[in-house]
Amino acid sequence: MNKEIIIRSINSAVDFALLHDGKLIELHKEKDNSKFNVGDIFIAKIKKTITGLNAAFLNVGYEKDAFLHYHDLGPRVKSLIKFTNLVQEGKLKNFSLAKFNLEKEIDKKGTIENVIKPNQTLLVQIIKEPISTKGPRISSELSFAGRFLVLIPFSNRISVSQKIRSNEEKKRLKTLINEIKPKGFGVIVRTVAQGKKTAELKTDLQNLKKQWISLCKKMIGAKTPSLMLNELNRTSSILRDLFDDSFTGVYSNNKDLCYEVKDYIKQIAPKKKSVVKYYKSDTPIFEHFKIERQIKTAFGRTVSMSKGAYLIIEHTEALHVIDVNSGNRSNKSSNQEETALEVNLIAATEIARQLRLRDMGGIIVIDFIDMTVAENRRKLFNHFKTEMESDRAKHKVLPPSKIGLIQMTRQRVRPEMNISTKEDNPNGIGKIEAPIVVIDKIENSLEKILKNSYVSKSKLKLHVHPFVAAYLNKGLISI
Repeated sequence: MNKEIIIRSINSAVDFALLHDGKLIELHKEKDNSKFNVGDIFIAKIKKTITGLNAAFLNVGYEKDAFLHYHDLGPRVKSLIKFTNLVQEGKLKNFSLAKFNLEKEIDKKGTIENVIKPNQTLLVQIIKEPISTKGPRISSELSFAGRFLVLIPFSNRISVSQKIRSNEEKKRLKTLINEIKPKGFGVIVRTVAQGKKTAELKTDLQNLKKQWISLCKKMIGAKTPSLMLNELNRTSSILRDLFDDSFTGVYSNNKDLCYEVKDYIKQIAPKKKSVVKYYKSDTPIFEHFKIERQIKTAFGRTVSMSKGAYLIIEHTEALHVIDVNSGNRSNKSSNQEETALEVNLIAATEIARQLRLRDMGGIIVIDFIDMTVAENRRKLFNHFKTEMESDRAKHKVLPPSKIGLIQMTRQRVRPEMNISTKEDNPNGIGKIEAPIVVIDKIENSLEKILKNSYVSKSKLKLHVHPFVAAYLNKGLISI
C-alpha cells in the first residue's frame, strides 16, 4: 500500500491530505491565526465554579470561557497548584519533580468547589478546540506528547498502548521505561514505540523533559491568562502522529515548508528523509494528485461508492445519521442476502474513511441494509471494527441493534471538516457558490494561469461579485 502526505501551502493556510493508494483518507487545514490548538498549555484564571455541573469556567483569553469538568482536573491537581504557585513566586528553582513533595490525590467522587476557588491561577491544557458557540474544553492533567512516548507530570504510572497486542513486547517496554523514567513523571507508551530500542525512547523522553523545563521557566512572573507552551505546529504534529516506515512520499509545493518537514523527519526517522520531495510543476499540487476532485465528491450529502451503491450523510444537532443504499446496482449475486452483505461491506469501508475525512464526532447512527442471517451481521460488525482500527480518534462501536442499526461514538476534539460549496443567495432565492469556495477556485486557477509565460500579469483582470472583491482586497497586503 502506497501512503503519501500531500502538503499544499496557499497564502496563510496549509492543507494536508493523507492518501492511501491515491485515495483521500484524511484532510486537515492549518491557519496561521489559530490561537487555540489541542495540546496548547495556558496559565488561566478561574472565574467561577458551577456546583450543578461539577465544573468551572476559566479565562484562557478566548471570547468564551473555557470549560473544566471535575473529572478533567486530574488526581494530582493539588500538587500542580502548589507547584505553579511556588514557581510563579520564584520560590522553586529546581523544576525536576524528584524531590517535590506531592499533595494527596483528590477524591474521584468529590466536588469541584472543594478543590479550586474563583480567582485562583491554574495551569491547563486544551483538550478540545472551540466548536460552534462553545469555548475550549480544558484539562489540568497535563501531558507532553512525543514521537514514541507521552510524559505526564505528577504521576508515577507507566501504561502501554492497547494497540500493542504482544504481552512480551508490553512487558519489555514497561521494564525499559521504568529504568529511564524520571521520578515524579508518568509515561504512556505509544503504538509506534513497538520494537524501538532504548536509545530512541530515551532521546524522546529527554526532549519531553526539556519541554517541561521550558514551560516552568515561562511561568515565572507570567501574566494571566497567557500561552505557556505551543503544541507543535500542525505540520509537525501530523507527521509525529501519522508518519511511519510505510510512507512512500511526502510532497509539498512550498520550498521552505519542504525543508522544515525534511528537518523534522530527520529527527524522528532519519532513514526516511529521502521520501520528502519538493513539488514543482505548472499543475497545482492538489490537482496533480487528484485530491481536488475527491474533495468535491466526498463532502456532499450523497457519497457514491463502487457497484452503484451510495451513502446519505445527515448531520443534526444531536447526532450524525448515515444511510446505506444499494442504488441501481446490477444484481449478480444469487440472492438478496448476498447483495446486502456485499454492499454493506463496501459501505463499512467507505464510512470508516468518511469519519476520518470529515472528522465527524459525537453520536453516529448507521442504517445498513437489513440482513436476516446472524453470521452476516457478525461479519459486517467485525469488518467495520477492523476498518476503524486505523482511526486515531477514540471511538466505540456497538453491535447491531435488533432493528439493524449500528451505533457508535467518536471523539471530537476539533471542529468538523465541513466543506460546503453553496450558500443562500443574498440577492434572491436559491443557492450560490460561497465566496470562500470561489476564492479557492480563483487562487487555484490563478496559480495555474500565471505559471504560463504567455500571460501578462499587468493585462490580467478579474471581474467578480462585490462580496468576493471585498474578500480579495482585505488585509494589509491584499490577495
